[in-house]
Amino acid sequence: MHAKRCLVCLALVLALAAGQAAADDHALAMHGEPKYGPGFEHFDYVNPDAPKGGTLRLANVAASTFDSLHPFILRGTPAAGLGLVYDTLTERSLDEPFTEYGLLAERIQVAEDNSHVRFTLREAARFHDGEPVTPEDVVFTFQRLKQDGHPQYRLYYRDVERAEQTGPRQVTFHFATTQNPELPLIIGQMPVLPQHYWEDRDFTATTLEAPLGSGPYRVVEVEPGRRIVYERVADYWAEDVPVKRGHHNIGRISYDYYRDGTVALQALKAGEYDLRQENVARNWATAYDIDAVERGLLRKEEIPHSQPAGMQGFFFNTRREIFSDPQVREALTYAFDFEWTNENLFYGAYERTRSYFENSELAATGLPSAAELELLEPHRDQLPERVFTQAYQPPSTEGRSLRQNLREAMALLREAGWQVQDGVLTHQESGREMRFEILLVSPSFERVVLPFEQNLERLGAEVSVRTVDPTQYQNRMDQFDFDMTVHVAPQSLSPGNEQRDFWSCAAAETQGSRNVAGVCDPVVDELVERVIDAPTREALVTRTRALDRVLQYGFYAVPNWHTDVYRVAYWDRFGRPPQNPPYGLALDTWWYDEDKAERVDNR
Repeated sequence: MHAKRCLVCLALVLALAAGQAAADDHALAMHGEPKYGPGFEHFDYVNPDAPKGGTLRLANVAASTFDSLHPFILRGTPAAGLGLVYDTLTERSLDEPFTEYGLLAERIQVAEDNSHVRFTLREAARFHDGEPVTPEDVVFTFQRLKQDGHPQYRLYYRDVERAEQTGPRQVTFHFATTQNPELPLIIGQMPVLPQHYWEDRDFTATTLEAPLGSGPYRVVEVEPGRRIVYERVADYWAEDVPVKRGHHNIGRISYDYYRDGTVALQALKAGEYDLRQENVARNWATAYDIDAVERGLLRKEEIPHSQPAGMQGFFFNTRREIFSDPQVREALTYAFDFEWTNENLFYGAYERTRSYFENSELAATGLPSAAELELLEPHRDQLPERVFTQAYQPPSTEGRSLRQNLREAMALLREAGWQVQDGVLTHQESGREMRFEILLVSPSFERVVLPFEQNLERLGAEVSVRTVDPTQYQNRMDQFDFDMTVHVAPQSLSPGNEQRDFWSCAAAETQGSRNVAGVCDPVVDELVERVIDAPTREALVTRTRALDRVLQYGFYAVPNWHTDVYRVAYWDRFGRPPQNPPYGLALDTWWYDEDKAERVDNR
């Protein structure tokens, strides 16, 4: 009888366990089903038979230096390309909005109530020194990133309560909430670090020692601040894992650092490196009129994509008293003449950005839908009436003059208590003068900002433009030591936990966060949480659009521009698959073509 009762109890325990966890799977889709089934061999957008070898030389012109090979902490400026050294638990496909497939993990098991996710590691997974990747490494990585890593990890993993080893090759992450469906996927994106490597090293210190990882490349040459070279791992453990087939075909990848974009462009044309993503429209229109382009040796290609553009703009630091009033921020947006800028500086290459989720279905358009109003109505007394009655459009000079826009700006400023006094815009109650600095890191942006500065000065603001070196710029941004800056808030097709880092009150107070504008609004905080816990794709789109409307009418940035193509100039030494995936420039699917290279080299 006792034995029978124990068997019944065991059966109940197993039944409960089955009810708490879904079957093991090879992939996780944020919404819907994965495109690729359990037996898939490779992603559709790769060439699985691509040859291996050759060299790809790249340039880094976004920074002039690096002083660390440790990309997981706030201190220091890490070198470009360090992600090549590390593998993650899962790998994202670039032809689906947000689906993760097993990489270090061969099986993924999510509890039916979303209270935890369990990863079973591949037995073959190895670090570059031959040591196996273990659950202990995964637990160590999570704990160290959350405790000592860059502050963004604490925000990103806030709802992940703990990690524990639950089997010889198994690790389980427990969640503090069951209402955050993205957590299993973002944990899957976590790089895994070797515990045995770090146990005798200071995780909080910068270093120029070549790191140990399990990824497809290792660091082989370092000239601090000038150059870094990666070499493909010959016996890379994941060579035949489906998510890696057809990827990482180049034998050596180098990054050379340039202090000036113009010098870097000339270096490309001289053949000193191989490929450049051109982000300056004037260069794309005029700077490639050379013989090598005419002969097809240096190729110019516009590769379409469906990536959300996010928001690029002149971001206000609302922590500054002069920018604390949204009406003042709105007024100053009238001083940017996008139409003139696009025609005279960009050769008509761009579209005006109006949404924080531009170029995607997530962008708020028209008036709020009934579903959006359900989210917004409870906050009506905390929101501008225009959120409910008007679709946001940034000021334009199409069909009107800049002078008319500046008159509207002055009317808004007067309503907010500002008047021009002795030639300077001055707040009538406090006596505070409108003086601020626009902080830049790229000299190429000066030609865009200077006309904006002149228009702001016509309003009575005293504005200076300062371009600093990348290290100083990064330090100042980490400490929010700026008035206004050019910034990009990037977005994905599946926004989620990272939105806390962009817009939450907690992030506004966390140095190094991506809440550059200092957004701290209880309505925004609430909507961010609603985005994170969206149960379906339809709900995610609705909630993101509602968040977008509130951000738009917060006037946290003067919207800039966007394009839906990658502009790539490259020496024709490479082959690539016939179709680029819609959600990324899959450069790691290209390969070195010896026949093409010989033609280029004999030019």
